[in-house]
Amino acid sequence: MARILITSALPYINGIKHLGNLAGSMLPADVWARFKRAQGHDVLYICATDEHGTPAELAAAAAGQDVRTYCDEQHEIQKAAGQAFGLSYDWFGRSSNPQNHRLTQHFAEALEKNGLIEERVDRMIYSIDDARFLPDRYVEGTCPHCGHVGARGDQCDNCGRLLDPTDLIDPYSSVSGSRNLEVRDTRHLYLLQTRIEPQIRAWVDGKTGWQTLAKSIAYKHLDEGL
Repeated sequence: MARILITSALPYINGIKHLGNLAGSMLPADVWARFKRAQGHDVLYICATDEHGTPAELAAAAAGQDVRTYCDEQHEIQKAAGQAFGLSYDWFGRSSNPQNHRLTQHFAEALEKNGLIEERVDRMIYSIDDARFLPDRYVEGTCPHCGHVGARGDQCDNCGRLLDPTDLIDPYSSVSGSRNLEVRDTRHLYLLQTRIEPQIRAWVDGKTGWQTLAKSIAYKHLDEGL
């Protein structure tokens, strides 16, 4: 008997989940969990709502709620949806759990201790009227490639091109609609993944029993650059 941990992609807290989410990530993991349990293995199938990042803040603002209240309500809705679909989660948690905060801090401290975190100065759009820096999804404008109005600062949904906020034509804040924007310096922490590429590659090289597809996917990420 093996001990098997199974996870599926964490659904964003914003938006009611639908059949596409179910078929794309949750159902395949659920089928595999049931199969391995039926074989007699000790299986732990976990999932959670992803409550961090721009989507949570934007959705909460649109709902007229603070982020915590919005996430509390939406977590219960998504948990109930999973139960209604009959998904066999052993645990359906939240990315905002205190345990996750402690784990994140632990990993960040270990990475910094080993010289794998570096502070850099970036250029980022600042909204003078909102008195804040705007993450990519907080900036909208006209796509420079296809002319679509309403493209986000990370991607144009019309042509599918990946964008930076500074690429947009006539950008504006999706928070307030203000066009009183400017580019300012801001400091960010970077994870220096390229420094550990040799160790990861050696680890993958030494693995036996992996399916060919699994190894090819791992090498693809390494070859393209972490």
